[in-house]
Amino acid sequence: MDEDIRKAIEITPAATTRQRIIDITTTGRRTGLPRRIEIFFYRALGRTFLCSGTMPPPSWYVNLVAQPRFTFHLKHGVRADLPATARPVTDPQERLAVLTEIVADLNQPHNPGTLPQPIRLEDWLDCRLAEVSFPG
Repeated sequence: MDEDIRKAIEITPAATTRQRIIDITTTGRRTGLPRRIEIFFYRALGRTFLCSGTMPPPSWYVNLVAQPRFTFHLKHGVRADLPATARPVTDPQERLAVLTEIVADLNQPHNPGTLPQPIRLEDWLDCRLAEVSFPG
């Protein structure tokens, strides 16, 4: 993987809101058509994650459960369309560890998620969470 792309994916707590915004293209579970949306991505425990919504489950999550392969589009600074695979994170201990780190990152003074602070872990416990991996 190109060094600039790797750095763009491996964001640090100093990353800006803009650096955390990507697009993903999933395959529609019913139509089989490509579905592109804008979403935040997160780094926790040295890995990459997507997380949002609770009820009803967001379409991106349901699509990735049905078809885990998707495209991860970097679009700010470095531009790249990366093949990726999603793995739903359902183990309670793993979810807690990941979400604890995400919430701590978002509660920084510079507020990278531009969300009302403080962000409470308990408000994130029911989110749909998927780990992203990149081939190679």
